[in-house]
Amino acid sequence: MRLPDTTILSATEITRQHDHLTALWHEQQSTIPAENLGEFLDTVIAQHLANFELWHTEDKARAPQATDHDLAEVKRDIDRINQHRNDLAERCDMALLDHLRALNLPNPKAELNSESPGLMIDRMSILALKIFHTAEEILRPDAPEGHAERNQKRLDILKDQRDDLAGCLDHLWRQTLAGNRRFKLYLQLKMYNDPALNPAVYGQK
Repeated sequence: MRLPDTTILSATEITRQHDHLTALWHEQQSTIPAENLGEFLDTVIAQHLANFELWHTEDKARAPQATDHDLAEVKRDIDRINQHRNDLAERCDMALLDHLRALNLPNPKAELNSESPGLMIDRMSILALKIFHTAEEILRPDAPEGHAERNQKRLDILKDQRDDLAGCLDHLWRQTLAGNRRFKLYLQLKMYNDPALNPAVYGQK
């Protein structure tokens, strides 16, 4: 009998990759490392990169000097990156479900989890970015008085939230492998990027 493999998904490893790559991409040009970590973890990293790009693209829209033309271009970039981000979150779930299928899992009679691992990983990715940028604010040399203290409190909360979410992700995976819980692929089915479904697009033809 083949024993369930718990190593494909580790919230600790995902958190480590998120933090390491967030720092690396801020120091260098954002790029996915050439190292092949396997289909699932490579997809996790690609999904985090999409969030990284989305974060900094959204910052451009908030720049006080941004022109109307700049905002229009940024909006199109945001829509494109956000679609890619959601697609990759779905691919994370697909990779996990393919892995489980070989183990005759998930158990169809198990209790259904309302959130899939891919969606949880997406939330962890965003938290990693918030943690990085909040830590930057603590060390900002030109910040006003009390700024570091306020952001230290924010950082503590963000880390606590991510620890809770990572624990929930590991727990869901263990329960799924044990046949006590299951999750499904929840397609986002975004409409705004589909010219056949967005009346603002097809209505102009």
